[in-house]
Amino acid sequence: MNLLAGIGGFGESLWGYLLPFLFVLTVVVFFHELGHFLVARLCGVKVETFSIGFGKEIFGWNDRRGTRWKVSWIPLGGYVKFLGDESAASTPDRRRLAEIPPEQRGGLFYFKPVAQRAAVVVAGPVANFLLAIAIFAGLYTVVGQVIVQPVIKTVVENSAAAEAGFQPGDHVLSIDGKAIDSFEDMKRIVSLSSDVKLTFVVKRGGADVTLLATPRRQEVKDPFGNVQRIGILGLAPDTGEANWRVTRTDPVTSLWLGAKETWFIVSQTFTYLGRVVSGAEDASQIGGPLTIARVSGQVASVGFSALLNLTAILSVSIGLLNLFPVPMLDGGHLLYYAVEALRGRPLGDQAQEFGFRIGLALVMMLMVFATWNDLVHLFS
Repeated sequence: MNLLAGIGGFGESLWGYLLPFLFVLTVVVFFHELGHFLVARLCGVKVETFSIGFGKEIFGWNDRRGTRWKVSWIPLGGYVKFLGDESAASTPDRRRLAEIPPEQRGGLFYFKPVAQRAAVVVAGPVANFLLAIAIFAGLYTVVGQVIVQPVIKTVVENSAAAEAGFQPGDHVLSIDGKAIDSFEDMKRIVSLSSDVKLTFVVKRGGADVTLLATPRRQEVKDPFGNVQRIGILGLAPDTGEANWRVTRTDPVTSLWLGAKETWFIVSQTFTYLGRVVSGAEDASQIGGPLTIARVSGQVASVGFSALLNLTAILSVSIGLLNLFPVPMLDGGHLLYYAVEALRGRPLGDQAQEFGFRIGLALVMMLMVFATWNDLVHLFS
């Protein structure tokens, strides 16, 4: 009986992670591919397939223009396949293209002007950014934001904050010249600034005081028990009734705030990657499908609005990743088109094929590395 209960608990746990993971990834992938699809249709490109997932088809249907819409078994991405493509990565089938008469080439992506091809490619990441802005805006309008003022209640002894001279009652106004509106704003900057000296301006007793503090890298656990290595000052906010509020904004203001939040995620991602490259940060925080699944399940247990927030964050990350200038990704195609626009003709077939192979190798290496991090976190 205990064994059956254990199996039942495992099943519930599995579905508790799997269903939120499928929801988050499906929404993000669908809108990414929808961006490609809509701009391709606008440019008169013939779309053969719109797939959510890879591998064998589970179910699908054909629309009136002949596009096959389908859901496939491997839910780790998706693709839009144009007429004349050899694969889901939009590598052209040159043998097939050479056999198509000139009068029938109007609907082929490969023969479209470089500006139209670039527009189709960039539309996927742009759709991800727009989705994130829309989700953030909807949450700010409907659910609202809990704003905790950056007023300090506690300074941990022997911490970086104590050494810098922080005192209870300090109201943080800015960090390195950037205005701070909430304790969360300060926390997000500090967490990615371990071992970096930051300049704080605080209001103390009616006067502005400048403090220099260097966050220390420490391992901390989030409410779900996940361990992260982030910068810590050693401060706790004053959460008294006078220092926090829930704000709901009108749709126009929410869209602006959603755009700001999207840009913040982009800028912080570049900050983190830059610190990884420079050796100031380790790459252990880079996660793959298992991490996304675990976090999706954890966040879903908080509520649907939290899951939507995660969807927006992941949408920004997927859009940004696809813009990296690596062949096989959208950014790699854009790099090829930029070279073509400058040269007046595309790169040779061998050069493009070589680039795609390098891109495939880089993408596979990233997937293996991220999955390794996933397994390390899972078993630790």
